[in-house]
Amino acid sequence: MSQWKTLMIRELKYPDFRSRLTLSIILLWVSSLCALPARAQSGNVGCGSLANAYGPYDFRTDLDKLPIVLSNHFTPEVEALVSGKTGPLGADIDYTLRAIPNEPRALIAMMRLGEKEKTPQPRGSRYPIECWFDRAIRFRPDDVIVRMIYSTYLNKQGRIADANKELAIATNYAKDNAFTHYNIGLHYFDLKNYDQALIEAHKAIALGFQRTELRDKLKSVGKWVEPDNKAVGAASPAIGAASAPQR
Repeated sequence: MSQWKTLMIRELKYPDFRSRLTLSIILLWVSSLCALPARAQSGNVGCGSLANAYGPYDFRTDLDKLPIVLSNHFTPEVEALVSGKTGPLGADIDYTLRAIPNEPRALIAMMRLGEKEKTPQPRGSRYPIECWFDRAIRFRPDDVIVRMIYSTYLNKQGRIADANKELAIATNYAKDNAFTHYNIGLHYFDLKNYDQALIEAHKAIALGFQRTELRDKLKSVGKWVEPDNKAVGAASPAIGAASAPQR
C-alpha cells in the first residue's frame, strides 16, 4: 500500500456555525508516484464555466459563504472518503468545488478519490480531476496553495516539467511571504529540483524564516550552500517586487 506523509502548509481561519476554527492545510503525498489512467487536456476546454447557482466563492476571503456548503457537502466523512453526504463521494466534492473552486482540502480529496477509484474522473464528478485544478486556477490564479497542490498532482502523473512550472508561477505570487517560499522550496525538493529548492530556502531566510527542515533536507543530498549574508540583505527588499506571474 502507498504510504502517506503530510506536509504542513499554513494555517487559515475557517468559519464554522459555532466558531471560527483554525485549520492546518495539509498536502498529502503518495510515496509511490503512480499515475492515474489518462488525463484531461490543459486549458479550460471541456472544464466548464465557473458560473454556479451558489458562488463561486473564494476560500480565503468569502468566509461567511462557506459553512453552508461545507456542512452539507464536505463533511469530515466526505473528506476522509468514508461516505457521501447526499450521494456518491464524488458528487459531494463536485458540489463543494463548484461553489468554492479553490477549497484546498476538497481539491486534495478529489485527487485522493481518483487514486482510490483508479480513475481520472471519480464517480459523481462531472469533470476529470485535472479540470478541478484548471477551474481553481481560472478562478483565482494567485492562490499559491492551489498551485502547490496542482504541482503535487502533476508530480504523481510523472509530469515533472509541468509540476515545476506551477511552482515557478507560485514563486512569483509568493512575493514577500517567507512561509510560502519555504514551502515551495520543500515542493521543489520533492521534485528533485535542488537548485530551485536552495533558491527558495535562501529567499525564506532573507525574509526572516527560521525553520531548518528544508536546509536539513538539502544537506542530506549534499546540495546545501550557506547564503551570502550581504546578498541576502540586498535581496530581502527586492523579493516583494517580483515580476507579475503568468496565467
